[in-house]
Amino acid sequence: MADKMKQKILVTGGIGYIGSHTVVDLIENGFEVISVDNGINSDFSVLEGIYSITGKKVLNYPLDLCDPDTCKTIFSEHKDIAGIIHFAALKAVGESVQKPALYFKNNLLSLIHVLEYAVMHKVGAFIFSSSCTVYGEPDHMPVNEDTPLREAESPYGRTKQMGEQIVKDILAHTNVKSTLLRYFNPAGAHPSAYIGESPLNTAQNLVPVITETAIGKRDKMRVFGNDYPTRDGSCIRDYIHVCDLAHAHTLALEYILSGRQHTSCEVFNLGIGQGLTVLEVIQAFEKVTGRHLNYEIGPRRPGDVMAIYSDYKKAAEVLNWKPKYGVDDIMHTAWEWEKRRSAGV
Repeated sequence: MADKMKQKILVTGGIGYIGSHTVVDLIENGFEVISVDNGINSDFSVLEGIYSITGKKVLNYPLDLCDPDTCKTIFSEHKDIAGIIHFAALKAVGESVQKPALYFKNNLLSLIHVLEYAVMHKVGAFIFSSSCTVYGEPDHMPVNEDTPLREAESPYGRTKQMGEQIVKDILAHTNVKSTLLRYFNPAGAHPSAYIGESPLNTAQNLVPVITETAIGKRDKMRVFGNDYPTRDGSCIRDYIHVCDLAHAHTLALEYILSGRQHTSCEVFNLGIGQGLTVLEVIQAFEKVTGRHLNYEIGPRRPGDVMAIYSDYKKAAEVLNWKPKYGVDDIMHTAWEWEKRRSAGV
């Protein structure tokens, strides 16, 4: 494989939550990174956090990928892009139920534009940020890459199902190899506490809702349903530390660029492989931090799946990936990040 220092990677959504942690991991593994992120649900100050961790200033294009001229601008200025990691998308399940047209337009149009330029400029590798939502409500647990995809429970999940198919169809008869990474609830923050999850819009994901409640930004939080047929009646999810998830993108990229991936497209599940209920996650936070959470039980939320967790054996065997962090690490790093960002440091 060519010297990684000479390999330039375009990260779309590079100042978002997962994107920024992946940018850090790529830099730490010797890649040069450029980003495109219009800041629709992120903060440009993240670039300072990336610099504090890596000592590298990352060039970010604050442009909208739904505009095809955005890709034209980037590729005209960077003709040596070796790989693309595509994060840019709206991601709130609840919001997607309320605004499905917005999600279809934003998530799919931007993907198509990036793929067209990947093919046009003969980019070697394309990594797609997918989601466990593509499995819908599965019959069996844990789910692996061969688990049949069921009807998506939300328009967001449907954009990920459709996005996967769009990647496969557009790249099928090209030299661009792709990887679809299906995430299971990313959480936590970089151990430095310089970057973490900080949505500009109201947080929807469980862990930032927990930390915002604990620090007083919210009077209380709501658990959506306690009448599911689970251990304690609340939904079961598989959580993965964002740094573990970020490193999987680097490994998937290296797998393609090193010539080891021989198929047009590969799929990998990424999760800890341990299902936790919402109430168990709350208890883990209280144990790690010593903080009591004020929460109430509310009705089920539209679009929520009852239970899903992963089998990541394929990623372990093929990419040599395995999670280093557990749920206690997730809670500790998320809390340290919350304290730092709330203090305005």
